[in-house]
Amino acid sequence: MKKLIVAGVMALGFLSASAQTKIGYVNTDEVIAAMPETQKANKELQEYQESLAKQYDDLEKEANDKSAQFIKDSATLNASMKEIKRDELIKLIQRVQGFNNEAQEKAKQAAQQKFAPIQQKAMDAIKSVAKKSGYSYVLDINSVLVGPPGDDILPLVKKELGIVDAPKAPVKPATPPAKQ
Repeated sequence: MKKLIVAGVMALGFLSASAQTKIGYVNTDEVIAAMPETQKANKELQEYQESLAKQYDDLEKEANDKSAQFIKDSATLNASMKEIKRDELIKLIQRVQGFNNEAQEKAKQAAQQKFAPIQQKAMDAIKSVAKKSGYSYVLDINSVLVGPPGDDILPLVKKELGIVDAPKAPVKPATPPAKQ
């Protein structure tokens, strides 16, 4: 009998604890996309990528020009000069390929550097809202397939970050067709 009472008290304890658990969810991608810092970072990243692309295009043009020149001059060059020019051309083409890989890596690193503080700021805001509003759990809606019902805290997080949504235009009701 004593075991039954202890089990009953424990079950009530679990039920009351779970009844007090407040669950919220948020779309972190939407939070980050709404932040003004994101637009600035995207613009800077795009400019950086365009700069790298320009450098790549210049290097590729140089390789194409030298290749065309080699083809044009190869009939008049002796064997040793052909060998030297061919080696120079091969090294230049390898440099172009290496630059392409390096540029992709640099762009990736630049994106990580620019977005890490933005992601951290968003996470800090989510944690702050959770603490202020008494949420025990906040789930990212993008990574939860099945879960308990919860509250969408996106508006609270946007408010915490000072993001004001643009007012939406009122939707006009469809007009019924004219009667004949």
